[in-house]
Amino acid sequence: MTIQIDSREHKWELARIQRQLAALGCKTIVSKLYVGDYQSLDNPRLVIDRKKDLQEICGNVAQQHERFQRELVRAKEAEIKLIILIEHGDDIRTLEDVYFWDNPRLLQSPKAINGKSLYRSLCTIRDRYNVRFEFCSKHDTGRKIMELLDG
Repeated sequence: MTIQIDSREHKWELARIQRQLAALGCKTIVSKLYVGDYQSLDNPRLVIDRKKDLQEICGNVAQQHERFQRELVRAKEAEIKLIILIEHGDDIRTLEDVYFWDNPRLLQSPKAINGKSLYRSLCTIRDRYNVRFEFCSKHDTGRKIMELLDG
């Protein structure tokens, strides 16, 4: 399998995930993607958008809502199935787990998004844009990307 990685992916994350994919026997090429961060050359209609944790997706949903929504619309209009892969860790394994998440930023700001609100937002995104949410830990990202793009 050869996976195309978006050239705008953060350099340190790109290197980490390329090492993981190479250890699994996967080839990679780096170039700009229309949407998302990872796609198999065998199926350009399935794309993964990687998020480093739930804090990043909170930022996408709240502060960068318009930019994030434009990407969701672009994927839907191009008939691209978008999977958002969130590298939060072992305590969040399913979308339902997000509901019970204690956002550490709530200690600093009562206006921060709590798990219940984030869960509702992600369910709306899932239903409106036909997006799938998957979760993994950082040490397992390469395997999860290969699994999702191969299946």
